[in-house]
Amino acid sequence: MTEPALRIAGIAGSLRQKSYNRGLLRAAVAVAPADVRIEIADIGALPLFNEDVRAAGEPAAVVQLKDAVRRADGVLIATPEYNYSVPGPLKNALDWLSRPPAESPLRHKPIAVMGVTTGGFGTARAQLALRQALLFTRSLVLTEPEVFASRAHELFDAESNLTDEKVREAVRALVAALAAWTRKCNGVPAA
Repeated sequence: MTEPALRIAGIAGSLRQKSYNRGLLRAAVAVAPADVRIEIADIGALPLFNEDVRAAGEPAAVVQLKDAVRRADGVLIATPEYNYSVPGPLKNALDWLSRPPAESPLRHKPIAVMGVTTGGFGTARAQLALRQALLFTRSLVLTEPEVFASRAHELFDAESNLTDEKVREAVRALVAALAAWTRKCNGVPAA
């Protein structure tokens, strides 16, 4: 008997079309197990979070993002690191997704985090800041394996496609671990 397909919402913290983190998500889609489908959700059209706007009625882009995360069994976030932390667009998306707190689609949602940067330290600090923000939503963040790659310009081609096999294997391991974690958190027995 085949397990039902898991749906994972992929979110890139960078808005740039050829961002390395979008490339990392595309690699995750490519290496995902056959029973895991990763659908990349766009955060580029989200307005800046404003409680007055939310109270008047959430914009269509917010509704679409919330629906994508709500439909998903788990979430995979690929974040760059800006100024030792999470980039503004990703934090903005989390602010929208976290309101109202009791109805947040991130609440008790299994989540894995990964990231790549051009610098030499990977995205360890951004991932730490992201994990801290996800405490508020009571998300179930996977602790390992960790994927924070550095020197992105050596790992991707000109179109931001991942070419490094070591990083590809790390992404494959993370997606497999997220699938197992998602099944465990959702009460689905292991195969």
